[in-house]
Parts: sequence; C-alpha cells; structure tokens
Amino acid sequence: MTPSAAILPQTTSAVAMIRTLGLIAALCGFIIVSAYQGTYDAVQENKRIAVERAVFKVMPTARSIVEYVASPAGAVVKVGAGDTAKSAAPLGGIKFYAGYDATGKLAGIAAEGVAKGYSDNVRILFAYDPASATITGFGLVAMRETPGIGDKILVDKNFLANFPLEAKLTGDLKKLAQAIVTVKHGSKTHPWEIDAITGATITSRAVGRAINDAAQMLLPRIVPQLSELKEKP
Repeated sequence: MTPSAAILPQTTSAVAMIRTLGLIAALCGFIIVSAYQGTYDAVQENKRIAVERAVFKVMPTARSIVEYVASPAGAVVKVGAGDTAKSAAPLGGIKFYAGYDATGKLAGIAAEGVAKGYSDNVRILFAYDPASATITGFGLVAMRETPGIGDKILVDKNFLANFPLEAKLTGDLKKLAQAIVTVKHGSKTHPWEIDAITGATITSRAVGRAINDAAQMLLPRIVPQLSELKEKP
C-alpha cells in the first residue's frame, strides 16, 4: 500500500466529519433563529405589559397612557400602534409615557432610568409631576441585587419617604436646577436628596443616579412642550 493510499481514507473521513459538523451547526442555527422569531412578538408583548403595569403603579391617578419619544431637538412624537421608539423619532430620542386621568388630563410623566448597582444594572421607572416639578415615586423594572439587601429599596419606609423629590429646571430649562443625589443615611437636608438605606447604600445610589441621569436628559426636552401633552390625543 502506498503512503498516498493510506492517507486517502483518513482525508475522506475528515472531510465527511467536517461536512456533518457543518450540517449540524446550520441546523442548530436554523432552529435558534426560528425559535427567536417565533417567540419575539410574545416576548415584546410581555415586556410591554410589564412596563404598562409599572407605569400605572407609579402614577396611580392615571387611567390611560400614551407612549411618546422626545427627540434631541425638543419635539415630542407620539408612538402609534406597531411603531417603535427608534422608527418614530430621530436617533437619540428618549421614550417616555404620558399618563392621563379619567377626564383625559395629564396626570404625570413616566420614564425609565438605569444605573450600575452592586451586582448588575438597576432599571427603574420613575414618575414626574409637571404641576409640582417633582419626582413622585419609582418602580422597579429589573435588577439582580442581593435578595434581602438590594430589594430594600422597594419596602423600606424611610427610603420611600424620600419621595417626592424636587426636580425643578434652571431658568433656561437646560438642566435640573439641582442634581438628584443620594446621601449617607441620616444626612439628607434638601428636597432633591435621597437618604440612602444603611446596608444597601450601593443600590440606593443606583436609584438616585438612574433618576438623575434620565431626568437630566428627558425633562429639558419635554417641559417646554407640556402644552402639547396636557390633554390626551
């Protein structure tokens, strides 16, 4: 038997194995893509329902909500059925929700904020009352903080008593007059400060940063346009 004859079966076997592995990889990819596409609508609908429930929770006087996007230029764009925030407004738009009471009058604004916590990002939804220029409360969207520690932000009475928080803008409406900050427990002296929870300071600070960062970006865009939002479209 020549050396080339001995190598040929091994080469053929290797090629067949590569083909088989390629076929398996392609089949697995097809299954994954099909499963993703098949469940995408249901996942997005579940997310929408979860956010909607959170909006009504942070704005208890609201009876209906309308989704908007605030563009970098300061325009507010209503997001219609089937639209997405990205397609409804220019790049850099910020999504928010306008809540309306039973008479169709503006009850408040809700928006998401996110900041790094102890274990992972803490995503919250906060409510803004235009009449009093305050952040009236917040709800949790998602977090992976240590159970029994990080989740104190949802049940600690002293922490929840921080709200409402002052969220007034400067005279030129370009930014918050006072940044919303989290301070050491027991040292709060101003209405825009959040008194942290002892033992959960990192998560407390994450809530403060999430609200401040989102409010700093969103409020200067929508406060000048409140006349467009005061009644349900």
